[in-house]
Amino acid sequence: MQLQINATTRPPANNRALRRGGQVPATVYGHKGAESISITLDGKEATTLLRQATINNTMIEVNVTDGDFKGKTLLREVQNHPYKKEIYHLSFFAIEAQSKIEVDIPLHFIGVPVGVKVGGGSIDTIKNYVRVACAPSDIPESFEIDITGLDIGKGVHVGEINYPEGVKPVTETTALVITILKK
Repeated sequence: MQLQINATTRPPANNRALRRGGQVPATVYGHKGAESISITLDGKEATTLLRQATINNTMIEVNVTDGDFKGKTLLREVQNHPYKKEIYHLSFFAIEAQSKIEVDIPLHFIGVPVGVKVGGGSIDTIKNYVRVACAPSDIPESFEIDITGLDIGKGVHVGEINYPEGVKPVTETTALVITILKK
């Protein structure tokens, strides 16, 4: 999934005043080494973006209309107000300049295991995502894992997941993702 948002460069003003005006301060980093760009986003657009985006997974096209940056980024951090339902700050990581990046990919489990259906066991989900290294253009949306053949005491390890070409797991390959427990 790829999303898009427009931004403007942030003036060296008070961030509180920006938030009162319906703007959200944000930062884009990683495009020129250690240099970063301070930007502002429309509050409504940022809220809509967060409904669809996942941290460290969704590619977002950021277009700074009055600046020199337009490119693909990953949403790295979301800061919220402690008790109000307001976005405080967003951080984006520019990925086009990177040859390989590390991202968290969600896992989707398909089917009802034999150990649950016949053996009366229960599913124990240990990991809901796997961290992988890949090129920015090869980021998978998710991994689907068929668990219908799992019996009691059996499980799926990170190394047993089918990865597309160019995608390598960073998470330890012997780590257990899901297992079937006896009740």
